[in-house]
Amino acid sequence: MDIMKQTKTVIGQLTEIGIALLALAIVLSILVGGTLPFFGSVVQNLTSLVASLGGSGLVGLIVLGVILWLFSDRK
Repeated sequence: MDIMKQTKTVIGQLTEIGIALLALAIVLSILVGGTLPFFGSVVQNLTSLVASLGGSGLVGLIVLGVILWLFSDRK
């Protein structure tokens, strides 16, 4: 069971790094504008994701709830 605990810890840390990189990409994209070489067009992708979830009605709200649940701190 110790391996499972370590695996969950590593996955949690990688997720935290990914979220931090996403936040950095959003801030840099807003400051610099356009497409960044390493991050791409993050803001454009996020706005299209939000638009597609908004256009889906109830299904979009359910998917948004699942996404928020996945990224919530469940320690």
